[in-house]
Amino acid sequence: MAIYLHIPFCESKCIYCDFASFCNAENEKVRYLKSLNAEIDNSPYKGREIDTIYIGGGTPSCVKEEYIEELLSTLRKNFVFSNNIEISMECNPNSVNLEKLKKYRSLGLNRISFGVQSLHDALLKKIGRLHNGEIALQAIKMAQRAGFENINADLLIGLPNSTIEGIIDDAGKLIQAGITHISAYMLQVEEGAKLYALVKSGKIFLPTDDESVAQYEALVSFLEKKGFIRYEISNFAKGQHECRHNLKYWSGAEYLGFGLGAHSYVEGVRKANARTFEGYYKGEIFMEKLTPKESIEEMIMLGLRCRLGFSKAKLFKHGYKIENNINFKTYLSKGILTENGDRVHLNPSYYGTSNYIIANLLP
Repeated sequence: MAIYLHIPFCESKCIYCDFASFCNAENEKVRYLKSLNAEIDNSPYKGREIDTIYIGGGTPSCVKEEYIEELLSTLRKNFVFSNNIEISMECNPNSVNLEKLKKYRSLGLNRISFGVQSLHDALLKKIGRLHNGEIALQAIKMAQRAGFENINADLLIGLPNSTIEGIIDDAGKLIQAGITHISAYMLQVEEGAKLYALVKSGKIFLPTDDESVAQYEALVSFLEKKGFIRYEISNFAKGQHECRHNLKYWSGAEYLGFGLGAHSYVEGVRKANARTFEGYYKGEIFMEKLTPKESIEEMIMLGLRCRLGFSKAKLFKHGYKIENNINFKTYLSKGILTENGDRVHLNPSYYGTSNYIIANLLP
């Protein structure tokens, strides 16, 4: 089983962010962390073995190290940690120093994910990031000195005024700095984010969809030449540095989410905590039991987004014989899909049109 912990605090809100995160909430931190520990203590799944923990946000690194220590202690008290557990945490480059990173490592964290987004200072300033390119590269070096070998850097594709040359330059510098994993996401313009109003009013211009896809495809080609394997549409790993926690989500494994806005998936039931402090403190929970059709759709969608693919036998157990789908046969004959025993995979050349392909495979 996997566990996700949500730390909803940030030093500032990026203009593209629509996550459950809050700034200027110092007075909430003590109460929130107390409630988060209590939620873990009261979990009905205590005693289960866990092999991945992901601490996300928000910006977990903007809270005191003692809070992270207490959370991990509470988890150890209530769950069984596997011998090779992966413990990841998101950090902003400007919110860490060598002493803090060494503390994280001593607590058992063995994977760090830096929200780099870009190494170009003008772009970083435009989207509201507090660090610059040099600070990001220094943070990576400090993490290595602290003993971290598994280091991810997030990059955003399709930023204002971004170019193919710029994103390739970023990736090259990150690889040279020694990162082992890159997550490259397309910039999403969410209606609740500040960026949405800026784009609508014409104050910010974004690359076209075609230009963003060209950036993505150029990055994929560059990373593959550098030995980074694309194991999911947006994720690239060198060696054996895939994010095992995220692989849990994509493979349909069970996971528990603790904290404001966190999601859980156990025994076919999806649970979501409230996205506001008031609702979270009241214990508001939203439940949804997936229907067989929804389970089938999720298996296909998640499986084809990554190298894992999906299992035909598992679909059949849920009442869907995909071999009867005419599109499935066509995609196999054209090499868009490939079969390896029971498993079906999407040819990586078609990741860019995966949504269309997946829609044609659903029951």
